[in-house]
Amino acid sequence: MNHRKTVVLGFLGTNLDRGEGAGRWEKWRPSVALCAAEEFTVGRFELLIDPAHRRLAEQVADDIRQLSPETEVRFHEIPLRDPWDFADVYEALHAFCASYRFDRSREDYLVHMTTGTHVAQICLFLLVEASFIPGRLVQTGPSKGRGARRDGGTGAAVVAGTRQVIDLDLSKYDRLATRFEVEAERARDFLRSGIATRNRAFNALIEEIEVVALRSRAPILLTGPTGAGKSQLARRIYELRQDRCGLDGAFVEVNCATLRGDTAASALFGHRKGAFTGAGADRPGLLREADGGMLFLDEIGELGADEQAMLLRALEEGTFLPVGADRPARSRFQLIAGTNRDLAAATAEGAFREDLLARINLWSFALPALAERREDIAPNLDYELRRFAEREGRAAGFNKEARAAFLRFAEAPDAAWRGNFRDLNAAVTRMATLAPRGRIRRDEVEAEVARLRASWQRPASGREVVGDLAALEEVLSAEAIAAIDPFDRVQLDYVLRVCKRSKTASEAGRELFEVSRAQRETKNDSDRVRKYLARFGLSFGAL
Repeated sequence: MNHRKTVVLGFLGTNLDRGEGAGRWEKWRPSVALCAAEEFTVGRFELLIDPAHRRLAEQVADDIRQLSPETEVRFHEIPLRDPWDFADVYEALHAFCASYRFDRSREDYLVHMTTGTHVAQICLFLLVEASFIPGRLVQTGPSKGRGARRDGGTGAAVVAGTRQVIDLDLSKYDRLATRFEVEAERARDFLRSGIATRNRAFNALIEEIEVVALRSRAPILLTGPTGAGKSQLARRIYELRQDRCGLDGAFVEVNCATLRGDTAASALFGHRKGAFTGAGADRPGLLREADGGMLFLDEIGELGADEQAMLLRALEEGTFLPVGADRPARSRFQLIAGTNRDLAAATAEGAFREDLLARINLWSFALPALAERREDIAPNLDYELRRFAEREGRAAGFNKEARAAFLRFAEAPDAAWRGNFRDLNAAVTRMATLAPRGRIRRDEVEAEVARLRASWQRPASGREVVGDLAALEEVLSAEAIAAIDPFDRVQLDYVLRVCKRSKTASEAGRELFEVSRAQRETKNDSDRVRKYLARFGLSFGAL
């Protein structure tokens, strides 16, 4: 049995609650009629009034006491400069809620939504929705006929009208809960790019990302190996927020590994004309471009120390100082960061700011490698074929035998998939391009299997030097890597790693040629680096 007291909070209806003489009992008056409810007894009515209508409030309180002697009526004066000004009304009601002592252990609260201006009703709704008022809404309305409750002294009947109690916990409404679950599944399907993924861990990850994407504007950190799909997922999160949350700014993406030297701060934060040699005009910077939208910083672990400090300020204060400027610029954006590095380890080594990691690590999601999702290769294979058709304007598909052969190879434990989805995309592109009349046969599959196996080979000596060829795989396709001698692969990967952590080609050259440069009269280290990279069609500035 429920022994909790029912407490109603509501505005005095300066028009609807008004009534004169004995005839007032013949009129539906919402605040009075609510106390005639047969399904519950109002233990206390917290009546919100404007001081100018005190006399009407006292009349309403007297009528409530006649009708329901067990109901205590309390007045709360809330003076409003303009009852139709949203900010004024919300501020006043928020202050009331902050000072009011709610006792949820002993009392149930109903917020009367029928009286007051439309602005007041909207503000009350928002306060209930945000749990500043821990209650339910009650909507009343007139009805034909008279209510059953009478005043003991006069015998007059009151027009009780109708009542509807609305609980904003929508999970209690089966039809609505089903509808919302359908919408949530559509959002999750969108984040999966419409791919019918089967991996339980990945699907659970997407469910959590869907909730966070729609409810939080805090930074999101996506971790995982190169090619795991961080960039595509970041764009999907943006498009979902744009559709559901009214995000109106742009999606701005940059790979931090491409930001080098003095140009890094300029690219991110902009610069003023004349800030440095070559700055012939103002540049807004990527943070300004993302104002009101979303900024995706892939490989955030590659940012320099100065840029990390400036980014932290931009996240915490919404301001930053463009290069050469004496006044800060403003930008409000949501950040998604991506990395294939262990940022905690980088922090321990002093290569990444601990306070910045704490700021971007509120929501962290680790995307698994393709090799950890072998059951998802088949649906992703179909997805890549659809992408090929959209991109090239012609369809391609496997015959039954060829598809089975490719999946046997792709799903086998020894299939490394070192490039993850990039490898799968490249494989489908090659097979679909070479297939006669768009029909991929066993011949195309066998050739592609051999090509992939060759690209995944790792010389034993290479493991001792660099572990894997991650740096090489970031800049060259699997097909291009397969065309390089194994010895050169290891050497080139090491050179790329040095170049990526160096601000200039000269700095990289000093490390790479530390011994031989001491024996040379002319020490043009940057030229040696550029010529070496050029052998493989690469340039320092593009790394």
